[in-house]
Amino acid sequence: MPRAADLPANTAAWTVDPRRAVLLVHDMQHYFLAPFAEGAEPRTRLLTGVTALREAAARAGVPVVYTAQPGGMSPEDRGLLQDFWGPGMSAAPEDRGIPDAIAPGPDDTVLTKWRASAFHRTELLATLRERGRDQLVVCGVYAHVGILLTACDAFAHGIQTFVVADAVADFTPDFHRMALSYAATRCAMAVTTATVLGALAAAPAVPAGRAR
Repeated sequence: MPRAADLPANTAAWTVDPRRAVLLVHDMQHYFLAPFAEGAEPRTRLLTGVTALREAAARAGVPVVYTAQPGGMSPEDRGLLQDFWGPGMSAAPEDRGIPDAIAPGPDDTVLTKWRASAFHRTELLATLRERGRDQLVVCGVYAHVGILLTACDAFAHGIQTFVVADAVADFTPDFHRMALSYAATRCAMAVTTATVLGALAAAPAVPAGRAR
């Protein structure tokens, strides 16, 4: 996992604003976490970071949105993903499920995800618009696939996006660095978990069930 000193220089100078932000927990399903060994980095830091962001978002009244693939896709639904990634996950809970430590709560939104970008065939953009939010804080997997493409789509829709560098993971350090570099220079900001937690902590606490 990168440290603050490892992050690329950001072109933009945005600041996370709890009144404008939505936290996106991207594809944190068992199937996608399987490449990462239990009890070792990056899995340990990833789960720690996502947990901390979720808890801080809840305290600050920041809406939390999850993406999760449905598993068992038909060839029509799988489309060109089949050519690059094969048939994908099954619909069994051991593939589709999200670890208990970061499982969605009753106030969270879970979107069924069909393509790499979290905006494709989902209600993500509508959710942002309906809540009057124009910032997206992204954590999860994989940095150079769905997270990067989601950040690019968000940029096209006028959504300021913050990729949390030490709360996303990838197959290799090179892929991870490439994703952060592209995001920081072309469509988003690469930030640390600590930076986001500091911004969220500055917001007044909001009672459970009353996300703004």
